[in-house]
Amino acid sequence: MQAPVLVLSDSLKRESGRKVHHGNIQASKAVADIIRTTLGPRSMLKMLLDAGGGIVVTNDGNAILRELDVAHPAAKSMIELSRTQDEEVGDGTTSVIVLAGEMLHVAEAFIEKNYHPTVICRAYIKALEDSIAVLDKIAMSIDINDRSSVLGLVKSCIGTKFTSQFGDLIADLAIDATTTVGVDLGQGLREVDIKKYIKIEKVPGGQFEDSEVLKGVMFNKDVVAPGKMKRKIVNPRIILLDCPLEYKKGENQTNAELVREEDWEVLLKLEEEYIENICVQILKFKPDLVITEKGLSDLACHYFSKAGVSAIRRLRKTDNNRIAKACGAVIVNRPDELQESDIGTGAGLFEVKKIGDDFFSFIVECKEPKACTVLLRGPSKDFINEVERNLQDAMSVARNIIKNPKLVPGGGATELTVSATLKQKSATIEGIEKWPYEAAAIAFEAIPRTLAQNCGVNVIRTMTALQGKHANGENAWTGIDGNSGLIADMKECKIWDSYNVKAQTFKTAIEAACMLLRIDDIVSGIKKKQAPGSGPSKPTIETEGDADNEQILPD
Repeated sequence: MQAPVLVLSDSLKRESGRKVHHGNIQASKAVADIIRTTLGPRSMLKMLLDAGGGIVVTNDGNAILRELDVAHPAAKSMIELSRTQDEEVGDGTTSVIVLAGEMLHVAEAFIEKNYHPTVICRAYIKALEDSIAVLDKIAMSIDINDRSSVLGLVKSCIGTKFTSQFGDLIADLAIDATTTVGVDLGQGLREVDIKKYIKIEKVPGGQFEDSEVLKGVMFNKDVVAPGKMKRKIVNPRIILLDCPLEYKKGENQTNAELVREEDWEVLLKLEEEYIENICVQILKFKPDLVITEKGLSDLACHYFSKAGVSAIRRLRKTDNNRIAKACGAVIVNRPDELQESDIGTGAGLFEVKKIGDDFFSFIVECKEPKACTVLLRGPSKDFINEVERNLQDAMSVARNIIKNPKLVPGGGATELTVSATLKQKSATIEGIEKWPYEAAAIAFEAIPRTLAQNCGVNVIRTMTALQGKHANGENAWTGIDGNSGLIADMKECKIWDSYNVKAQTFKTAIEAACMLLRIDDIVSGIKKKQAPGSGPSKPTIETEGDADNEQILPD
């Protein structure tokens, strides 16, 4: 009598697995549908209300998904993809979600036909390898020293963003900033650390055209004693410190018992001598500007102003690192270890300016700065925040090109070429994996199809015409002009994408789809809240009959 029960439990397991797959795929498609309309230059904007009651207006995929509050674990996993893409290459955050959603959508038919998820995943991984091979084949190398071609690429990548209406300005800012902080590693490699050495300073007011990349750094601080210290110094000698210029306070509560009145004066004198000693050690090197990350006492301030030295205190560590990179100084931890080589002499001008209500210190006109500040101006905070998001993407694209100077066609042309090649190749694949492989090829068409939808053209006619052109293998650069919705040659329209961004999009989307397909059960580790007054709940043992009535996922 046992055999039928085993068969029944097996079919139940399969059924529950199918339910989980269906729930995961539906959740992923829901996330993809939210940001599908934000792909391309003619895309819609989303207005987001954040937890603090503020409003964000953007069409940046990552910025939108970051604000979403979702309960479904598969949807959370999809949102994570966008964040990964943003951190890794900085662009393609919308494409990766749309592509992953489509990959899961085409897999649903095979799950329904009882295909094993591992078979589908194997076919997908094979399709991924072949698609990267196609990318390598159609990629075109460029010279990173040719500013016009790099500018063209950055412009086409941010052409889908809100700031594309301002022409070359954002692209110029991005290229200037990334070329400033690029460091040669030898063997033709360059390292560009955007997060560490490029600071974006947002100052509301003025016109957007007043935005610029400084040949140096700026930070939101004034000198310690504005009346006594100079606010403008040409060719300053700069000392950077990471120690307090004030008397050390006791670690624990310290009790000093003084018998005579003179002892109190001796104690105060010791403190004064300690600070004077530190100041003498610093002033020995004849600096013009002393900057410390910690505190600076009134007495030290007096000694500095007497010697005609300007001082700034309590600066952020990140800002201090940028100043060191810009003017060639070394951050010193103890004043008695100061050397002539630690002093920064690379800056041409130190100046304190008042912008709006705040004072900003500028260390600019540096000889060879390896850090910089991008000053953004604009009419409102929301506007500047959106410009900042677009600038981050533009800088990431410029960084990708410096690291790997290869281009692929934009406007959905790459995806159509990959799709056409994979369709032809699927005829040579034997066995059951052939069909999921072909489905993956069709899924790549989601990107050009979405672009056509967002342009407002006839999707079926446009897609049929494009598929016909690519099936003949005529021109791999034929795609959709996102502004007009017409079929065009991407080379002539100068619509390009960075190779790194495309490769990362394909890898992230397909690998994430495989991961979600491999999930056949969701086990919740969250304890349910008990009603007040009720005792500890007894564990319940489920019988196989209960499994029929059980809903695996909430509706």
